[in-house]
Amino acid sequence: MSKVPVKRYQIMKRRYPELMQAVEALGEATANAGPLDEKVKHLVQLGAAAALRSEGAVHSHARRALQAGATEDEIHHALLLLTSTIGFPTVVAAMSWVDDILKTRDDRGDKGSRRREKP
Repeated sequence: MSKVPVKRYQIMKRRYPELMQAVEALGEATANAGPLDEKVKHLVQLGAAAALRSEGAVHSHARRALQAGATEDEIHHALLLLTSTIGFPTVVAAMSWVDDILKTRDDRGDKGSRRREKP
């Protein structure tokens, strides 16, 4: 599993190492159970995190989707597709959380995938 820079997650790993090993093993098993590539896996998980209104999970999966090669447009589109399912206000909240990650990345000068060029 890739390292997770979230303080709460690291605290859980220190307090409950056996539980977190099991959680990580479950994550690994589900990730390897099918044909989806890393980018798609994280876009799916991003959608689930948005539906749950989990700001931390949205941050985490947006960051991981970017690392897996997703563009800003792909991430935003994955969230926009949820509008009729989870509602406009929830999508807007998730978009703002994704934008937190994009702004942090831009502030650091990361040169990851930006917007797709329009024809």
